[in-house]
Amino acid sequence: MKEKEAKEILLSILGIAILLLIVLGISFAAFNYSKTGETVNTITTGSIVMNYSEPQNGINIVNAQPIDDSQGIVLNGENNTFDFTVSATMTGETTINYAITATKDQGSTIADEKIKVYLTSADDAIVETPVTTVDQLQSSNTASDAGAPDGQYVLKQGTYTSTTTTNYRLRMWLAKTDALEPESISGTYKLRVNVYGKTSTP
Repeated sequence: MKEKEAKEILLSILGIAILLLIVLGISFAAFNYSKTGETVNTITTGSIVMNYSEPQNGINIVNAQPIDDSQGIVLNGENNTFDFTVSATMTGETTINYAITATKDQGSTIADEKIKVYLTSADDAIVETPVTTVDQLQSSNTASDAGAPDGQYVLKQGTYTSTTTTNYRLRMWLAKTDALEPESISGTYKLRVNVYGKTSTP
C-alpha cells in the first residue's frame, strides 16, 4: 500500500515538472512593451534588441503650445525627445527584416493630424523619418516581412545583414497650422515605440 502511494506521489511531481517546462519553454517573436519605472529596460526577440533608458518606452505631450517645424526639429528634454537603441546580432547567412513602429495610447485626446514626429539618429546626423504628421505615417501590416501587427504607425523599416547597433532619437510636437492658433491646446497625446523583427535565410 505504501509503495503504491509513493508511486502516485512520484507521478504527480513528474507531471507538474513537465507542465512547468512546457509553460517556460514558450517564447514569442514579436512584442509590444510598455513597462515603466526602471532605469534601463530591454526588449528582446531572438537576434534583435531594443534598449532605452527613459522611464517609459514612449513620448508624451500634455497641454502643449503649437510650434513651427524649425523649433520642433531641435527640441530637447523630457516629453520632447525619446532616445532608444536597436541592436541586431547576425549569425551565418541570416538576415533580419525589422520595423520601428509607434502606437497611440488610448487615452490620447489630440487628433493625429495635429501631432508631428521626426526620427533621426541620436546625434541628429541622419534623418530616418522626415517631419510629418502622425496621420500621414504608413500603417503596418502583419503580411510585411518584419511581422509588425496591423495598424501601427511605421517610423522606419529595413533589413539588417550584419551585426549592427543604431541609436535613434524621436521628437514629437504639436503642429502650428494657423497664425491664430491658441497659445496652448488642452489635451494629451502619447506614442509608444515598438520594434519588430523577423529572420529570413536567403
